[in-house]
Amino acid sequence: MKLYILGTGTAIPRIERGSSAYLVTTPGVNVLIDVGPAVVRRLLERGYEVDDVDVLVLTHFHVDHTADLSTFFFACNYGNVTRTKPLTIIGGRGIAGFYRGLQAIYPWVRPKQYGLTVRRLVNNSMKFGGVTITAVPVNHNPESIAVRLDGKRSITFSGDTGHSPNLTRLADRTNVLVAECSFPERKAKGHLNFAALDKIVQKARPKQVVLTHLYPDWDDYRGVLHAPYLLGEDGMEITL
Repeated sequence: MKLYILGTGTAIPRIERGSSAYLVTTPGVNVLIDVGPAVVRRLLERGYEVDDVDVLVLTHFHVDHTADLSTFFFACNYGNVTRTKPLTIIGGRGIAGFYRGLQAIYPWVRPKQYGLTVRRLVNNSMKFGGVTITAVPVNHNPESIAVRLDGKRSITFSGDTGHSPNLTRLADRTNVLVAECSFPERKAKGHLNFAALDKIVQKARPKQVVLTHLYPDWDDYRGVLHAPYLLGEDGMEITL
């Protein structure tokens, strides 16, 4: 299992940080978590194309997590090779309506030669290629979910969230927790700062925590992050 950190930023445009997005590769399935602006290009930079993705997870519908979805679908139909491999999209409440709305705006995203399954996943699990994907609701938007991938190792993604008991339970003893930590100290509704995240980590006890969804406040951070914390950077790769 390998984790590619494609983006660690937010809706604020930054050269050094793209919007949050992550690719998990395993022998049986490749999973893309969130599809913000320019994610399709960032996949190419890591040596992957849209056809390499088997499952696509949307943690919620904000633009910085979904903007490149239309580009992704367009490339499946009109790339160098027309996609024929099935694709599954997973999301929280309203995922089917969200996809229908995208089709209404961009009719060219409808699959031409591949099967597409759109699945709501909340408080439940699905298995793909030896990896179990579990999703629970978290405190951000009505549709927001945190997601855990369990194979030989486990990776948990918080999505955007404020303090969430569901996330604490989902991340229990996970190998890697990729956690939104928008601010070192500042508080904002629906988001975590370091103190709020640390309360979750002290209970869940993940082996490693990668901080992501980082606002510019982190540029001036002068503290020292201790284990298990690691400040996420675009292009980071972690092999489990």
